[in-house]
Amino acid sequence: MPLVKELSHLPVIVDPSHGTGRRSLVTAMALAGIAAGAHGLMVEVHAQPEVALSDGAQSLTPEAFAHLVRQVDAVAAALGRTAGVA
Repeated sequence: MPLVKELSHLPVIVDPSHGTGRRSLVTAMALAGIAAGAHGLMVEVHAQPEVALSDGAQSLTPEAFAHLVRQVDAVAAALGRTAGVA
């Protein structure tokens, strides 16, 4: 991440959903991405991941996503940065 940021003027976005393919790993990798300096995250969310037509295994529920957002805010604040949801 730091090297990509050094070599590029473009924002660096981390995709822990597709990057891991496993719901159980999405939160940890998202937080690691923020800690490493990512400009943003792309996270899959589905109200019923078990019946999703695609990517259900890597999708967070809305409740899990809300919890992730709170954790991202805390990590960003600890690093003197701010986070927002788009």
